[in-house]
Amino acid sequence: MRDRSTQIRRVLLGLLVANLVVVGAKFFIGIASDSLAVLGDAVHSTVDASNNILALAVMAIAAKAADEDHPYGHGKFETLGALAIVVFLSISGFELIKGAITRLVMGSEPIVMSNLQLGLLIGTLGVNTFVAWYETRAGKRLNSDILLADATHTRADVFITIGVIASVLLTRAGVSQADPVVALIVAGVIVWLAYGIIRRSVPVLVDQHALPARQIRGTAEAVTGVTKAYHIRSRATSEATFVELTIAVDGGASVEAAHAIADQVEDRLRAELAFTEITVHVEPC
Repeated sequence: MRDRSTQIRRVLLGLLVANLVVVGAKFFIGIASDSLAVLGDAVHSTVDASNNILALAVMAIAAKAADEDHPYGHGKFETLGALAIVVFLSISGFELIKGAITRLVMGSEPIVMSNLQLGLLIGTLGVNTFVAWYETRAGKRLNSDILLADATHTRADVFITIGVIASVLLTRAGVSQADPVVALIVAGVIVWLAYGIIRRSVPVLVDQHALPARQIRGTAEAVTGVTKAYHIRSRATSEATFVELTIAVDGGASVEAAHAIADQVEDRLRAELAFTEITVHVEPC
């Protein structure tokens, strides 16, 4: 667990440095061009950096060993941190929508951006695209909710930047309302990405089963000597999967034989269904 936590924190530290560079570039371009979309993109990138700091703090807690108050460990703090990123995404989306509607109603000045500024913006797009790809890859490899959620947030940043570039090009082509319209479209993308994080995080926080009980039952009952498997419960966190079940065995079996059957059930659940924490209760049939 500590090794996994260390790897996640190393990834987050590297991403924090990259995001700070991107933030500086986007604020410079946004202020120089007076573009709502670019400044919104810069604010969103600032949130990316804030997310990295939040994730580092969350991982420091999630890496703690199990204790009396948290007998199953602190792994859910990682998932809770992932869910917190939804708040930052929601703020970004709300600000974009509010600013875009204001400019649509009150009118807006055309975006003025030099080719150099546009080139810098395209450069930040390249950085963010790489960061999102790298963090998603690391998140899947380490099965990290916080990395995958943060990668989703960075992916939102990629869509925002693409939207900004599109609005600049459309404005140059004579579409005067491109900036706020594109901002509304990007806000819709942010809402969809936030929903994706919620869909992944909530089942873990509310202890939704890790696998259907019928699948666990079938695997357990395939072990010779198991008459029936029942009272099956499972749950999962980012770093572990738990299962608890009762098996019925021949009432005439010795204690040693019954425990040997339970050991076989544990081995099969671990090998075939990848459970890491297994509790098997034995009852006579």
